Amino acid sequence: MTEPTCIVPAGDRTGEGAVWHAEEQALYWVDITRFLAHRYDPTAGTLKSWFFAEPPTALALTDRADTLLVALASKVIVWQPRNDARADFALPEKNWPRVRLNDGRADPAGNFWVGSMQNNVAADGSVLPITDKAAGQLYRITASGAVSVHKTGIGITNTLAWSPDGQLFYCGDTLRNAIYVWDYDRAAGTIANERPFFTDFARGQPDGSAMDCDGYLWNARFGGGCVVRVAPDGRIDRVVDMPVGNVTTCTFGGSDLRTLYITTAQGGSGPGERLAGGLYALSVDAPGVPENKFRLAS
Repeated sequence: MTEPTCIVPAGDRTGEGAVWHAEEQALYWVDITRFLAHRYDPTAGTLKSWFFAEPPTALALTDRADTLLVALASKVIVWQPRNDARADFALPEKNWPRVRLNDGRADPAGNFWVGSMQNNVAADGSVLPITDKAAGQLYRITASGAVSVHKTGIGITNTLAWSPDGQLFYCGDTLRNAIYVWDYDRAAGTIANERPFFTDFARGQPDGSAMDCDGYLWNARFGGGCVVRVAPDGRIDRVVDMPVGNVTTCTFGGSDLRTLYITTAQGGSGPGERLAGGLYALSVDAPGVPENKFRLAS
């Protein structure tokens, strides 16, 4: 696949949160506004979906192969897809339902980082307007469930990624059309020295991202109809055009991590919008960095 190809016409309203599960050789992702989580097995070509009572916004692997961490709009839970067992884990966002959780990912030290934004999803899944462009915060959650705040005043938290050497952390604010970079201290699990990394790109706004082994950040552009590969120095290396306008996130998968899986949302203006909300795949040369795992306390 030298061009992005729709491999699952899922019809997601807001596909997001893609995570590759290497042990299962399967891809998990969510549809925020239909309150769904999906699992796709590319070998068998099968898709399974689960319902949630509120919007699921992000997923993370854990150090237990049968257990995932799920960020819902109001809380973080642990989930076992095999038997659909669910248990509450952490309540980082105290301003729910005015503010909800959004993008999240595990870090190299085994913590879970998740950001928030003004809640724009009604109880029936319809989209609400965003009026507060600084309601979001960036949280770190440890194995014990302890929560700490590391940034405030965020419009929409998107993009959480770490450099291959684990020394840099990337996080973006969609409403400000900006991705920032920090120094990351793995031993302490902390970030410092925030500075701009990739800002004011003309095509859409930054949504989710994935990191490849060469330290290049692949950023999905909501409303921009593309995925942009950004070099470690912030230079644009490559722009991959997509047939749909609202490109939401991406992650590397496959046995060699050379398949870039890309989620999308409806409501765009690309030439192939009949497949908007589908899952796309693209073959790439540089493999991705393996997904970090959240370390659950025993």
